[in-house]
Amino acid sequence: MKFNGNKADSMSNLMLNILGSFAEFERDIMLERQREGIAKAKEEGKYKGRTKTVDDHAIRLAMSKNGASFRKVAKDLKVSLSTVQRAMKNAKSA
Repeated sequence: MKFNGNKADSMSNLMLNILGSFAEFERDIMLERQREGIAKAKEEGKYKGRTKTVDDHAIRLAMSKNGASFRKVAKDLKVSLSTVQRAMKNAKSA
């Protein structure tokens, strides 16, 4: 039987679903191996992530200035808005 992609044909629909399931399974296996590899590299001290361009202290210092908004500080320090928000959130929880 040939696969023609016709959804009205039950056999073609079954084949499409089987192929999709195998593709999803393969992707899950690949992501699982990636997570394992990253965990192993972290244990060995090889995977540290990207270094911060601006530390949280500098962000909090800039925020303490009068009239400083999250967006203004982000623009001045050339970091994203979410970086400033994360630094301020970490300051509250610490």
